[in-house]
Amino acid sequence: MSLTADVKAELIAVRDPLPNARIAELTSLLRFAGGLHSIANRVAVEAEVDSEALARRVARELMEIYGVRPEIVQTQGSGSRAGALFAVRVIDGGETLARQTGLLDQRRRPVRGLPNKLTTGSRGDLAAVWRGAFLGAGALTDPGRSASLDVLCPSSEAAMALVGAAHRLGIGAKAREVRGAPRVVVREGDAIRTALAVMGARQVAAHWDEMRQRREVRAGVNRLVNFDDANLRRSAQAAVAACARVERALEILGDDIPDHLREAGDLRLAHRDASLDELG
Repeated sequence: MSLTADVKAELIAVRDPLPNARIAELTSLLRFAGGLHSIANRVAVEAEVDSEALARRVARELMEIYGVRPEIVQTQGSGSRAGALFAVRVIDGGETLARQTGLLDQRRRPVRGLPNKLTTGSRGDLAAVWRGAFLGAGALTDPGRSASLDVLCPSSEAAMALVGAAHRLGIGAKAREVRGAPRVVVREGDAIRTALAVMGARQVAAHWDEMRQRREVRAGVNRLVNFDDANLRRSAQAAVAACARVERALEILGDDIPDHLREAGDLRLAHRDASLDELG
């Protein structure tokens, strides 16, 4: 599996016992993985996820917390989300659910960011917000120069809300627009490890950090090897230049060259690849 799939598999198994955290995670997932639709003039709440296990978990949480019975529909993704997708859809009672989760305000207007009660909640609630967002639209890449943990966001307001939650959790995150779509990106290695651990993916956090450390060690060794190679090349070039100068001097001075200089020149020409230290 990919690192992203590994993270989601671990997060699916996380079950916070606190009701507020469960609501925060579910609301965040609904916000980042789908949203509101109008079906037959009724408000429908839908989340589109990339695994059947996650779809069943979302459906179970909806039933246990809000008492609704969602349907799960398998669809075919396209573009960056190629492969099977699973839509968890609530039509009957959809508008009531949207109000309860804060996806609709009191005037029946869609909330573009995240409900205020989530972003001002406890540390556990904020971690649940991030867990839901990553389950809905997150991705993790391998350690390296372009390493990142990022979440595709439905709006710039949602991105800023997620950044605010990250900062309250001590995670350095930034909102960026990539190919016209708002994203929240975590790039620094320690921040990625912290984000994974805070969300509850501690095993992947440890594995990712181990991969990062091994990569840094290999990069350090490669830098030393390249440095030594560069020094050898410079030494060889200097030796060639020195031999050329010696040959030219012997040619110009001929028999007039002092004996000690002739001995030094002959020694240089006899050992063209030797360093000055080796020649003595």
